[in-house]
Amino acid sequence: MNEHKEKSLRGRMAEGEPNPVDVHVGHRIRLRRTLLGYSQQYMARQLGLTFQQLQKYEKGFNRVGASRLYDISKVLKVSMDFFFEDMDENVQSQSPMMLTLSSGEEPKWFSEEADEPDMDPMHRKESIELVRAYYRIQNRKVAKSLFDLIVSISKTGGTLTDEE
Repeated sequence: MNEHKEKSLRGRMAEGEPNPVDVHVGHRIRLRRTLLGYSQQYMARQLGLTFQQLQKYEKGFNRVGASRLYDISKVLKVSMDFFFEDMDENVQSQSPMMLTLSSGEEPKWFSEEADEPDMDPMHRKESIELVRAYYRIQNRKVAKSLFDLIVSISKTGGTLTDEE
């Protein structure tokens, strides 16, 4: 039973209130919509929603998923970061991730202990350049030999010296 209660609070504060970050995003949606002179009905139609669903997004009662936020940004003609602008530190400190940290603890990517090798290698510029260069090699036998060489070196931990 307790497990069910925790699941029902996902994305909400312990008291059951909407997360302040979701409320902030909702306010930014409403702000931009009203600045453009769009009614809730018009905006909802553009998104394939009911106006009640849009109201819930604007009040922060329902969380806005990434794909829906993308669609909203297109209808409102703003970049995604618009929805997070002007967020005060108090609101930022209440994001779901920040609420799970111990008091005074910083997220790993804020600390100086966060070392880059732990980063996903496919997000590194060097990796992407290497993959692109590999696929530009016209002679696929040469490409395969190069691939085999890199795999072989990686199995040694990259510790080959000039003498080896």
